Amino acid sequence: MNKTNPEKAIKELTMVLMYLTRFNESDRFGSNLDISWKGYDFGIIDELDEEDYVRQGNHRSKSVAITEEGIKLSQSLLHKYNISDWE
Repeated sequence: MNKTNPEKAIKELTMVLMYLTRFNESDRFGSNLDISWKGYDFGIIDELDEEDYVRQGNHRSKSVAITEEGIKLSQSLLHKYNISDWE
């Protein structure tokens, strides 16, 4: 089994944690985006934003929106790390 380097693991596991702790407030904001709190390394969140896995928006916010690509990546990472998804 190939080992993942620590930097890559932190980035991947941050995405997994944001995915697993996501919530949706579509009735409140009229958007069907999954949201997660930004309680993670800002440098990693910036990288995930640049790669279009999350969106931080233009204003300072305590949350990020997880994009469709971010959802797909997270689901593949759940499989990679043998973590079950919410049912």
